[in-house]
Amino acid sequence: MTIEDRNTQEKQLNSIISYVFDLPNICSLAGLGCTTLAIYFMIIGVYPAAMIGMVWAVAFDWADGLVARKMKGRTGSDSLFGGQLDVLIDIVSYGVAPAILLLSYGKFEPAFLPGAFLMLGAAALRLSYFSTFGLADGSKYTGLALDNNSLVLVFIFLFEGLFSSGVFSVILYASGLGLAAFNVSQIKTPKLSGKPINVVILAAYTLAITAVYGWKLL
Repeated sequence: MTIEDRNTQEKQLNSIISYVFDLPNICSLAGLGCTTLAIYFMIIGVYPAAMIGMVWAVAFDWADGLVARKMKGRTGSDSLFGGQLDVLIDIVSYGVAPAILLLSYGKFEPAFLPGAFLMLGAAALRLSYFSTFGLADGSKYTGLALDNNSLVLVFIFLFEGLFSSGVFSVILYASGLGLAAFNVSQIKTPKLSGKPINVVILAAYTLAITAVYGWKLL
């Protein structure tokens, strides 16, 4: 039996639920859970809690790749399924969630719909391009990677208290559109998640953001 035949047999025999027990997929789903909480808190207007959910979604997104690279014995179908799951979760975490953030902060006024659509559309295009063509030169993304959107928006929201809600909604709108433009641009950006130093920086950033917004919740 060839490797291709074995992989085909795996796809036929493995149930959908069986992939839930793959550790990298558990990390991916944990990130989706954080995004779900973030969206909930955006809708009810508890933005500090939403920011915590957004940054932890990025942390779990990075974790699934790290865990997958360290694990031994994962099959071809495990990797293929995990890759597809990751992409589908990314569109929610980095496309849907930021769009809802903009709509929610804009009190769901119609004027914010074009911005939300452009942010979500850019995320969909960015992910489709990456799924089709992969990394440029095997090491760089074409366009700004979507996880940066959440990291930047979470940082920008730290200054929300310095402005009136009307002014900050304009800042948030402009920031979202700027990030969307970078997402679909031809700029080349390095893949950050594979380097240990960047993992440490993200971990420190995640804990710091959690502490700051956690304090705001008190």
